[in-house]
Amino acid sequence: MDKKLTREQRGLGKYDAPLRMQYEKGYKDFQRGRVTNPFHKDTMQHREWQRGFNTAFAEQLSRVQENEQTRTRGKAVSRGEVQNV
Repeated sequence: MDKKLTREQRGLGKYDAPLRMQYEKGYKDFQRGRVTNPFHKDTMQHREWQRGFNTAFAEQLSRVQENEQTRTRGKAVSRGEVQNV
């Protein structure tokens, strides 16, 4: 039978947590459109959630910019210069 160790036995404080969880939550929240940070402002959890959110934002921004640069249509068409007759 596995015995669960307490936070104190594992050497963790009140606000210590697996910060990977907060990072992943921030990353997923960006993808789902949730933009408010659920953690108290002055905590490490808040900063890790924000870091995950910012990472997801930066990745999305680079994808959008890359797609804008690699157009499949001609420049005249994408600027709207060509009109249907």
